[in-house]
Amino acid sequence: MSSKSIYNLQEIIQKLEYYCSYQERCHLEVQEKLQSFNLTENERNQIIVHLIDTNFLNEERFALIFSISKFHQKFWGKIRIKNELKARKISDYLIAKGINSIPEEDYNDFFEALSERVWNTITEKNALKKRKKFCDALLRKGWESDKIYEKAKFFANEYY
Repeated sequence: MSSKSIYNLQEIIQKLEYYCSYQERCHLEVQEKLQSFNLTENERNQIIVHLIDTNFLNEERFALIFSISKFHQKFWGKIRIKNELKARKISDYLIAKGINSIPEEDYNDFFEALSERVWNTITEKNALKKRKKFCDALLRKGWESDKIYEKAKFFANEYY
């Protein structure tokens, strides 16, 4: 006897409706979740169609919410958001739509505040090492390199 519980199709649909309702999901996440159930390809497709028809699954909504929330909660830049959405197999059109949903003024203001906070938290005394740590930290968060290097130059000239 298998250790996996056996569910009928309706129970699986209810589980996936709940899965999609407590957090926004993309198609890839739902497909990965469906792998845990012993279903045929036809049954998996039928469930995905049901979730789309009942608006539990909407990739446009996912891209918009993902972009805004990662920007505000994890302080990610546009490059990191774009790469994370690509990893989830979101279309280029929806990626662009999600990234464009971030107001440009907020994006720039947030970069200024974040870069100052990052610069001030680095305790390195060596100016070159501090600049490198600053640039690396913001590059990991997916901010644009030209903005980062310009800001690093500004801080280095101001503090050293």
